[in-house]
Amino acid sequence: MIISHKIRLDPNNKQATYFAKAAGTARFTYNWALAEWQTQYAAWKDDNDLPKPSQFSLRKQLNAIKREQFPWMLEVTKNAPQMAIIQLGVAFKNFFAGHAKYPQFKKKGKSHDSFTLTNDQFSVDTSRIRIPHLGSVRMRETLRFSGKILSATVSRTADQWFASITVDTDSSHVPPAENQGVVGVDLGVSALATLSTGEVVTGAKPYKALLSRLQRLSRSLSRKVNGSTNRAKAKRKLAKLHARIANIRKNALHQLTTDLTRRFHTLGIEELNVFGMVKNRHLSRAISDMGFFEFRRQLEYKADRRGGVVVVAGRFFASSKTCSACGEKVEKLPLSVRQWDCPTCGVSHDRDVNAAINLANYAVSYTVSACGGDGSGLGRKPKAKPAPVKQEFDCKFDDVQVCISSK
Repeated sequence: MIISHKIRLDPNNKQATYFAKAAGTARFTYNWALAEWQTQYAAWKDDNDLPKPSQFSLRKQLNAIKREQFPWMLEVTKNAPQMAIIQLGVAFKNFFAGHAKYPQFKKKGKSHDSFTLTNDQFSVDTSRIRIPHLGSVRMRETLRFSGKILSATVSRTADQWFASITVDTDSSHVPPAENQGVVGVDLGVSALATLSTGEVVTGAKPYKALLSRLQRLSRSLSRKVNGSTNRAKAKRKLAKLHARIANIRKNALHQLTTDLTRRFHTLGIEELNVFGMVKNRHLSRAISDMGFFEFRRQLEYKADRRGGVVVVAGRFFASSKTCSACGEKVEKLPLSVRQWDCPTCGVSHDRDVNAAINLANYAVSYTVSACGGDGSGLGRKPKAKPAPVKQEFDCKFDDVQVCISSK
């Protein structure tokens, strides 16, 4: 099992300057390699006798010219430019596989500064990370996982530096799920999550809580002269507040997803078209403040580590419009309607609780009989349920598209 532990660093001024130089070198190399890739690929399309660009050939090309054209690259670790080109190769591989967009040039100050180190370029000793030609940098905590250290990515968020250390470990560091049954989770705006058990999690809503302060700092930044020291200070203050908002949101999501995966073995959620939802100008801010994508990402990897299963219903699954008591589906149910009565059986429903119950029922029916893969059913060992195909698959179930990811 490969796990990463992100730890805050406490570098001195000299070490922070080194990190900034290494991150700038990585950004410059990435942009240089992307421009070379585009040029060489266009030349190959005109003349197929020329070689196609690759990350290996670009690394050789850079090594041949960097001492003469880019001597300042020698001031930092060799991994900074080399790993940047390797990451560009991975980006193109994902693009040609249809998993990502075309790689874009990195802009200074627009993206998080970072560079990657291989395991032969650093070592970890309790609460310190030692980098050749730099020395030991203090870490805020020790590495939690034992195993073979593979790599480390040093990155900056606002004015703070972090090291994300990747470890290959054989043991799982969390106990299996308690298996309190199946739970359905309905995500929303007024409440982050409503469970089929009736529990309601409001959510932190940090952007809304700190919006007035954010607006004040943004106005202050806009008044400063470009290139001035005061503008740099105002920019750092605004970046720190954005980082605080993101940290509050992530902390709330981590607490919720950890609690759910600890208690329940099978979790039913709904695939949400977040990209389309944020186009609604009345709800876009509230939707973005909840972090729906991050919730699903955390839920899936934490459930996998505890041996649980996450069943994802398709985005057209009528979880809110379907009566959880009799199965009757109403034609229209506006978002403003939070309580409704079933016209067939007369049961009164809370919109969010009813949707969560339907997702829980769907998760049960899916695990028992949906696609008939090995390990289907609830009477299984406490480990991830094997899916009939390797990663994700689509399956038709009463005209509803369903996806499941257990790895």
